[in-house]
Amino acid sequence: MQLDYSKPLLMGVLNVTPDSFSDGGMYPSSRDAITRGMEMVEQGADIIDIGGESTRPGAGRIDATEQKRRVLDVIAGLHKELPKHIHISIDTTLSEVAKVALDAGATMLNDVSAGREDESLLKLAMNSNVPICLMHMQGEPGNMQDNPSYENVTLEVSEYLLARAKHAESLGVDKANIILDPGIGFGKRTQHNLELLRDLKQIVELGYPVLLGTSRKRFMGEISNQEDPRERMPATCATSALGVIAGVNIFRVHDVWQNRQALDVTWAIQNS
Repeated sequence: MQLDYSKPLLMGVLNVTPDSFSDGGMYPSSRDAITRGMEMVEQGADIIDIGGESTRPGAGRIDATEQKRRVLDVIAGLHKELPKHIHISIDTTLSEVAKVALDAGATMLNDVSAGREDESLLKLAMNSNVPICLMHMQGEPGNMQDNPSYENVTLEVSEYLLARAKHAESLGVDKANIILDPGIGFGKRTQHNLELLRDLKQIVELGYPVLLGTSRKRFMGEISNQEDPRERMPATCATSALGVIAGVNIFRVHDVWQNRQALDVTWAIQNS
């Protein structure tokens, strides 16, 4: 099942982790998580992105066994209950986790390491013929915010993403299945994030579908003086509208119906 990019797609974040920066520990049981996933689809999500390892700044690593324990029942339950046109994405850097997630009903891979941590994930995407999102990150979650620096962040992120996409293609991944994510907040200072958002069209012009993940992130709190991530929804909607104008295809968010409105209104204006 391929993604339909005729209109902007909304990816709902479903973290089944105790320590994610915004929603960690909110879904203590598989049933709670499944219920939330169903709610997000009712609110307009096209994709549910399920992760069993936090990638917040400073986060520790979670092994494959624990990731699988956290996500598999949720994926299987959603696969059984969701409409067939809704995609389930597994957010992991490990092919072992991704393989069992696909077996349980996932139809998309989301790798914040862009295949650097476990190249077998790229081969799995090729063999399974599923979409895979490759993200830019300077460093890894445990140290990415220690001292990120760039001479030209847009150019460096673009070159990295293009190189990872071409590497995936060299392994046999269908170009149509490759999605690029500039990694807002992953090894970037506030100014870096702002420059990437200003220059989103340059990422889009690389020639691949683009995913944007700004939801509730810290740099918007610094600008708006809002410490509570849950109160950064309006700022997230602003970046979603900006992304539609730039040609972004997928928006990864916590606040689904609010961003659905922002996407739909911006899309309607742009196509009027």
